[in-house]
Amino acid sequence: MKEKLHEKFLLYRLQTKKDPEAYGALYDVYVARIYRFIFFKVKTKEEAEDLTSEVFLKAWHYITEHAEVYNFSALLYRIARNLIIDHYRTEKKRADDVALLGDDELEDTGNRGVQQQIPMAEMNELAGEHIEIYLRKLKDDYREVITMRYIDELPMGDIATILDKSEVNVRVTLHRALKALRRLMEQKI
Repeated sequence: MKEKLHEKFLLYRLQTKKDPEAYGALYDVYVARIYRFIFFKVKTKEEAEDLTSEVFLKAWHYITEHAEVYNFSALLYRIARNLIIDHYRTEKKRADDVALLGDDELEDTGNRGVQQQIPMAEMNELAGEHIEIYLRKLKDDYREVITMRYIDELPMGDIATILDKSEVNVRVTLHRALKALRRLMEQKI
């Protein structure tokens, strides 16, 4: 409760005075959460770092240029989701463009993507197992809701706001996600 009040105070300072120190304090609170949220959705550590930076840059511009923000956390997660979607759209477009290239033009590209894969050893172990391996095998919706609820420890109301769904819908999605995760873990895939 005390943290939420402090966060509201920082958000008030940021919105009324455009206080960069208040924004820095909010950044410190949320940077690890947003990074983790993005990390589970992209292929490399570098992509996650770049997108995390972009989330906070866009949030700064939004807050300094627009009306009042009531839920800073929801704003960050919504921006992160949109950036991830845009990231995959541009990645797909690049892949389509590469497919149009001839074999002569592809010789230089090599296997850069394979070399940039994140070793799983860098990721934290959760619940005594390498849960991130299983999370990556889940549908995006399932991975997203599990990450927000159990890793970022967001309340159902915030998750519903971020995903633009009802709380009932979020609960059903979470139930199905946990069921799918359990199935994967039992199969030892």
